[in-house]
Amino acid sequence: MVKGANVGLTALSENVGSVVVGLGWSSATGEGDADVSVLLLDGDGKVRSDDDFCFYNNPVAGNGSVQLLGKTPTADGSEDRISFDLDAVPQEIDTVVVAASRYGGSRFGELDDLRLTLADGAGDGLVRFAVEEADEVSAVIFGELYRRSGEWKFRAVGQGYASGLAGLATDYGVDIDDDAAEEEAEGLAGEAPSAEAEPQPAAAPEARVPAHATADRADDAAPAAPAPDPVTPPKPARRPRTAKKKVTLPRTVRKSLADNESWRSARLFPVSALKSDRERETRATSVVLSVMAQVPEFGRRLTAGFGAPAGRMETYTEVTLPHGESPRRPDGVIRVERAGKLWTALVETKTNGNALKPDQVQAYMDIAARRGYEAVITLSNDVALEGSPLVDVRIDGRRKHKVALWHLSWAEVVHQAQMLIRHEGVGNAAHAWLLQELLHYLQHENSGCHGFQNMGAAWVPVRRGIDDETLCQGDARALEVIENWERLVRQVCLRLGGELGQKVLPVQRTRRGSDPRTRRTELADHLCEQGRLNAEIRIEGTPGVLAITADLRTGKLRTSIEIPSAEPGYPLSRVKRLIRRLAEAPADLHIETLVDGPSPGPRGTLERLRPEPADIVPRGGAQITGFRLSLFKGMGNGRGAAETGFIRSVDEAVDRFHAQVVAQVEAPARRSRSEEPAG
Repeated sequence: MVKGANVGLTALSENVGSVVVGLGWSSATGEGDADVSVLLLDGDGKVRSDDDFCFYNNPVAGNGSVQLLGKTPTADGSEDRISFDLDAVPQEIDTVVVAASRYGGSRFGELDDLRLTLADGAGDGLVRFAVEEADEVSAVIFGELYRRSGEWKFRAVGQGYASGLAGLATDYGVDIDDDAAEEEAEGLAGEAPSAEAEPQPAAAPEARVPAHATADRADDAAPAAPAPDPVTPPKPARRPRTAKKKVTLPRTVRKSLADNESWRSARLFPVSALKSDRERETRATSVVLSVMAQVPEFGRRLTAGFGAPAGRMETYTEVTLPHGESPRRPDGVIRVERAGKLWTALVETKTNGNALKPDQVQAYMDIAARRGYEAVITLSNDVALEGSPLVDVRIDGRRKHKVALWHLSWAEVVHQAQMLIRHEGVGNAAHAWLLQELLHYLQHENSGCHGFQNMGAAWVPVRRGIDDETLCQGDARALEVIENWERLVRQVCLRLGGELGQKVLPVQRTRRGSDPRTRRTELADHLCEQGRLNAEIRIEGTPGVLAITADLRTGKLRTSIEIPSAEPGYPLSRVKRLIRRLAEAPADLHIETLVDGPSPGPRGTLERLRPEPADIVPRGGAQITGFRLSLFKGMGNGRGAAETGFIRSVDEAVDRFHAQVVAQVEAPARRSRSEEPAG
């Protein structure tokens, strides 16, 4: 679509009761991000209350009809997804505005490929809109969903706000938390024009409907948002406040009343009796589905991205469905009812690293198509990759009813439970306790729900081929290792993000529009040539990208981060400040000074530099641009997640580096979202 165009959703698909909107962007450095927000507007173009403002501190709005699903990696970077149950949007709401904003003085011109996509309930893409000319703004309205004559339409807006999220939200009637004004104003302090500068009229937000919209769209035009006087300096930006406080579990554990450590707390979901894979699958399915039905926030979090409506959920296990002469028994069924309409998904579960069986999944897809079900959901330890499906199924194009095939990893289920009970909160204490019991069960060693746990059959042959230099480019086993490495990195991001309550995503430095399979083939060739696996992850609030390198030739894991050094002062003073910030870091931390020019800077270990910080001051007047901090450890040999396995060693290396290094150099001015004022 082009800017200003609009289209009726029913003209694009029959399955638009629920849609998923994605907002995406990329950057050459892999850094840079934005926050997604949604505003629900009444006929006057205003929110009815602050509850109609959906953002990171209030991820659900409109009685559950709008939900922020978080970020997912894509071939071009990452994408924020938002689920809309259009049938459940309150009748008083005429327009839904989809926007994104940047913080700390950043602008959208620093990001590439700003885009919006819209998919129907089956996951089929319907709309793509590229946003242009957003260089100097810190907030952008990507598009609007709006009602006309009982039908939902979409308009491509692409309009920028120089006044940022606070200005956008205020214009639509959202109250702003005054307690956070000073902090937000500091982030914009560098943007204010000097007293001698000529006043610029660009500070005012533009109208929500583009001026060049054609006359034949006039009947679809929404009322323009009020614009402040263009010559009036913008007020200091203030952070939107949280709509309501929710229950989260305390991080500190209360002292136990047990007589001794051998006593075990009674658990709602016991794991001691699990003896076989079949028992693990049955128990895990029942546990997860029952909590989904009892905790609406959790059930909605797991199903919103699959096109499910926001309604009453019921879940079932071990159901029997006819299928020729041999009835089938899927592990579970999820049914959601909203306004008399029923959404149904079959669930197929695997635990303990067991692979999904293509014939089973195909049978469930056929059953779902015949019975008019909307989806088949697979749930296993594996992690799905874009362009590399876990199970290939045939789709009968002659059938009018379409069935979507979705996948969940156990790591993602754990991640969503952690985010709710530790960071975002749920409706009441009983729901928080249920999620805590679920989390305890899934993380128990007997549950079999431990996420990706095996680097695959190709791991040992590839390592041997690298050792004896017999691994050739084009070897399919190298591609398998690259795919499993990507799965492991994505799982590391889910685990770390759940612990921190922050966005943690893999960085993919790829050309725009590159094919995921082609990218992985190139990485496999590099593995054959160099013998190293490389990955980068971006942690929100961290001034740099955390790099992970597994050198299969030397058996060493390297975790590192490059931090910029824009502080004023003499080179020795800047080095001393860094050493002081790393007072609690390990003595074997390697520090390298980054300098302008092709030559490398000086380096040394923290143990040696503490008494002699001048050793890493560059000679010859070279300018310091930053520092690279690195830790090294031995790499596990086994392909699994045992104590001596490769997967365990990667987890431990990332955890140690983040806790002992990254946490000490995080930008002090950027607090985590969980610490922001609640209003």
